[in-house]
Amino acid sequence: MTYAPTRDRRTPDCGPHPETGTRQRPPAPPGPSRRTVTRRRLAADLRNLGLPAGRPVLVHASLSQIGYVKFGAETVVGALLEVLGPNGTLVTGAGTPENSTTSRAFLQRTDGLSREAVERYCAQMPAFDRKHTPTSVGAIAEALRTWPGAERSAHPQSSFAAVGREARALMADHRVKCHLGEDSPLAKLYDRDALILMVGVGYRACSAFHLAEYRYCERPPRRVYSCVVKKWGNPRWLEYRDVVLDDSDFESIGNHVEGVLEEHGTVLSGTVGHAPSRLIPMREVVDLAGRWLADNRRYAPVAIRSQTW
Repeated sequence: MTYAPTRDRRTPDCGPHPETGTRQRPPAPPGPSRRTVTRRRLAADLRNLGLPAGRPVLVHASLSQIGYVKFGAETVVGALLEVLGPNGTLVTGAGTPENSTTSRAFLQRTDGLSREAVERYCAQMPAFDRKHTPTSVGAIAEALRTWPGAERSAHPQSSFAAVGREARALMADHRVKCHLGEDSPLAKLYDRDALILMVGVGYRACSAFHLAEYRYCERPPRRVYSCVVKKWGNPRWLEYRDVVLDDSDFESIGNHVEGVLEEHGTVLSGTVGHAPSRLIPMREVVDLAGRWLADNRRYAPVAIRSQTW
């Protein structure tokens, strides 16, 4: 297959489907018109938005959009867990898209290098370590990954992290040949009627749309992926086939989905810190996205326009 990845340099601070593998700079201290955001304010904003206790919640959030948060990403995670309570479960993407030879993150890091230099770079790439490899998709994701009691799924490129009552069950059995489909945490979240919380990010960060990519037709396009894994304690390159992941039309899907959700009265909107935010039901989102894809995706696999992994 031939791919022409989009080299988009924007990166959400949190989410399992990153725009690139780079981190954003932390926000500058607030000016006179932007007061420091505290945990107490965040918890109040989340409750005002309608975030309920006791539910599994998949969060995509931008720390920089929230504003200058006292004590940073840990404060955001603490506020979310406080509102969800002991029976809730907080989930976020904890991906490592740079562990690849085809992702936007890899292509940006090797842009302009000679073939020999790229080969040397690949030879030095560290193998994914579920326990120790940091996520590159943002500060909030990394804060959740390293939170006491956190669980992480085992996928070497598109792992998730979770804290809460169902964290272990949700993170178990994430097969390497299934980025974001039926053998990933996304399918388990769908089955549990999870909510999606989006804080300061657009729909391109909505990883639930990827689950719809596995479901919108009987035989969705597939391609080869590669990553470095550990086998018998040594790094080893692994190639496997999985569904093509293409986020280039996710904003269009999101506009359609949000319009339908608003008609149904199932989207809750508000502000968390300084970030425009929405709370939406995962099942309805995935089902609507699947119908949109079935009606609107008509490309052949060679025409993929956007490639995160």
